[in-house]
Amino acid sequence: MSAFQKETVLSVKHWTDSLFSFTATRDPGFRFQNGQFAMIGLEVEGRPLVRAYSMASANHEEALEFFSIKVADGPLTSRLQKIREGDTILVGRKATGTLITGNLIPGKRLLLLSTGTGLAPFASLIKDPDVYENYETIILAHGCRQVSELAYGERLVASLRQDELFGPMIEDKLIYYPTVTREPFRNRGRITDLIASNQLFAEIGLSGLDLETDRVMLCGSPGMLEELHSIFTGRGFTEGNHSEPGHFVIEKAFVER
Repeated sequence: MSAFQKETVLSVKHWTDSLFSFTATRDPGFRFQNGQFAMIGLEVEGRPLVRAYSMASANHEEALEFFSIKVADGPLTSRLQKIREGDTILVGRKATGTLITGNLIPGKRLLLLSTGTGLAPFASLIKDPDVYENYETIILAHGCRQVSELAYGERLVASLRQDELFGPMIEDKLIYYPTVTREPFRNRGRITDLIASNQLFAEIGLSGLDLETDRVMLCGSPGMLEELHSIFTGRGFTEGNHSEPGHFVIEKAFVER
């Protein structure tokens, strides 16, 4: 049996010159936990060309969704950004990844901290009813350079708030905090600085980091992950994994797309 399933592209949306998302069919046998990723890509010259991509769709949805950057000379993304409805992509049969709630010690407040397309696994997690059962507050922070790069996340959160099922569920629980670094916007600054200074918490009217109640998931640029790792470990937070849950978890699979 091949390690990949062939799926059909259902839709493609280009958000900016550097970001796009797409949906594809989902094999009924493909199972994953919200927050996980799979190897996906294209068949090139008879061989699979794949990279790790988080599912931005939730595990209860019929179609798969992915959120991607465009890299002009990227081996995969230079091709993937040109896909159209009806095209075929490859999806690995096995999902994996660190960003699952089972890798966290139980807590009261869940921080989902992302930059760029690191938002993707959290797009899946904020559509998970169990997350709202297990946490009193979920803070979704998304950092980008420009305001236009926030569009995917803004539309996602807006659609959830309007959803008949999720709207009432998330009304008092989900706090969305988009921030940019290179343009005027209501929230400005790097997520690392906003966390270290407690500015993010002050602006949403909540208390600062608390080891007893806060649990954290991180997905973004290597620099952001390294800085936040230092911040959290410096405050006594322990990193969790599949063998031992901790106060925070990091996805390290997305070095190059």
